[in-house]
Amino acid sequence: MTSVHELAGPTGGQVKAEEAVEAVRAWVAANVPTAWREAGEAGGPRAVREVRSHDEYRAWYPVFGGSGLVAASWEVEHGGLGWRRPVAAAAEQVLRPYHLPRLNPLGLNLAAPALFAHGTDEQRRRFLGPIARAEEIWCQLFSEPGAGSDLASLATRAERDGDDWVVNGQKVWTTWADRADYGVLLARTDPDVPKHQGITYFLIPMRQPGIEVRPLTHIGGEAEFFEVFFDGARVSDANRLGGVGDGWKVAQATLSGERQMVSGAGSAGVERIGGAGTSRLIALARRRSAEGLPGGWNDPVTRDKIVRLWCEEQSRGWTNQRIKARLAGNLPLGPESSIGKVHGTDLNQRIQAMAADLLGGEAIAWPGTAETPAEYWESMPAEVRGMLRSRANTIEGGTSEVNKNVIAERVLGLPRDFDPHKGQPWRALPRN
Repeated sequence: MTSVHELAGPTGGQVKAEEAVEAVRAWVAANVPTAWREAGEAGGPRAVREVRSHDEYRAWYPVFGGSGLVAASWEVEHGGLGWRRPVAAAAEQVLRPYHLPRLNPLGLNLAAPALFAHGTDEQRRRFLGPIARAEEIWCQLFSEPGAGSDLASLATRAERDGDDWVVNGQKVWTTWADRADYGVLLARTDPDVPKHQGITYFLIPMRQPGIEVRPLTHIGGEAEFFEVFFDGARVSDANRLGGVGDGWKVAQATLSGERQMVSGAGSAGVERIGGAGTSRLIALARRRSAEGLPGGWNDPVTRDKIVRLWCEEQSRGWTNQRIKARLAGNLPLGPESSIGKVHGTDLNQRIQAMAADLLGGEAIAWPGTAETPAEYWESMPAEVRGMLRSRANTIEGGTSEVNKNVIAERVLGLPRDFDPHKGQPWRALPRN
């Protein structure tokens, strides 16, 4: 049996899908722990989660990271196998039942697209391998208290000091800032030109003096987001991605990747942010009918609602596969990322709302003896937590309103919104 690594390297581009599938199956049999493998083959990802803890998965992950399968379409020197996009997609389907999420989704979805599109050869060699193997975890440092939907108004400053840049300012809503080794940072390097022109993109080390991280607890009770404060933090000019003042152009690769990740079409195994899919709705509806409760699977209205959501989920999944193929081949995305983000996030919110509805009274009152806020949130039904978490989907990664503007301008050819401050230097713009 040919191994995965025997199919990598210069000849990876000639590997056939059938060869890759057999090699991946052999890799799974040899490397995925028996209990996880048997659970996945019997019941898919949900069954795997029941027999595997996060700590166990994290301890095992270097095996996966070192296989090249995390990013199989990347070149070997970048941590992949050099396989063509359709071959990598076929390999991913073999892995799907075993629920092998990537532990560095922000690095894979946000940093890597920018590195492929705008990085130097040295930057790609330095960062892509550790990203694929999750040896260095990444976060995104874009949004600010006064620059969310209008991201180009950002005020965090970076000023040149010899071979370094000195960073001062604040970022907010930063996922994984507490564990990140590096962050993709947008900072203003020239306040005397229009706002889009004075931004530069950096790859900043997070574990240094001058960076303070503070947690923000969201509606689901978890500290998933963070504020990040920069007070004299430093980043080498060698870690500048693209030219000085070209940060807005470079950031488009990251923003496209972010939209796909939030909508469920990302390249890092993130299916959705918040809740489960329509298969969970079917299980909940059948449980209601089995318990003799109204509004269950025996109710034609309930079945009709679920089937409609299921059809949307399937069509969204097929669209996602096309987008993932482009991402796997490191090809740029156009407005399809905005279309997918608007539809995928709205769909997920509707699925999670119905899941909470099917819980009935359990969605507002559930058994438990919680004595602390942490215990309370832990006791919350997963469907309620998923419904609450999904509310952010239409805001994070670019609001639906902003993405609809992108669709209007780039797909429908409608005129841009009027901007009374167009062409003015950033320094002269009114700010909150």
